[in-house]
Amino acid sequence: MNAGRRPAAGQVRIIGGRWRGTRLPVPEVPGLRPSSDRVRETLFNWLAPVLPGARVLDLFAGTGALGLEALSRGAHGAVLVEADPRAAQALAAALARLQAGAQAQLVQADALRWLESAAAREAPFDVAFVDPPFAAGLWPAVLERLPARLTADAWLYLESPAALAPALPAEWALHREGRTREVRYALYRRVTLGADSHAGPELA
Repeated sequence: MNAGRRPAAGQVRIIGGRWRGTRLPVPEVPGLRPSSDRVRETLFNWLAPVLPGARVLDLFAGTGALGLEALSRGAHGAVLVEADPRAAQALAAALARLQAGAQAQLVQADALRWLESAAAREAPFDVAFVDPPFAAGLWPAVLERLPARLTADAWLYLESPAALAPALPAEWALHREGRTREVRYALYRRVTLGADSHAGPELA
């Protein structure tokens, strides 16, 4: 979810996989503007080799477009964290319609508080999507807490305003990035000693 000048309304669609073409509602929530089809299509082309069997985290889920797209394309499971009650309610209805309850866990909670909770420590994530409300400036706080919840060779997707590239620790190597008029979108790979001994798939 990211920040726009006004609430968004309407629908977004899942682009590929078993739920291809499924429409997801976009509730009228201030600051909610889902990632565009173009951005998501590019991102999931980048991630195609690593999604099958992956455990993913959609930290500011909004419509759930990122987490559900990952499941549609073969991810094993997803945790979708959303603080706004209206967005969470719409997302719960979408999960029920898709019968995704066995794979998708919806958590209505503040993202930072959830990252510090016991529930966030249950199992590490292979892929994390971080697309917070732009105006809140949450990237430093999230990036301080998130790495402890990820695998040693995890992939991290960040969305931010076009002119802003959030600072990441040295353990994160930029894999690919792109920009639209309003948004910078970037995919990083965690590079640690642990990753050397248990490397996941490489992306083109």
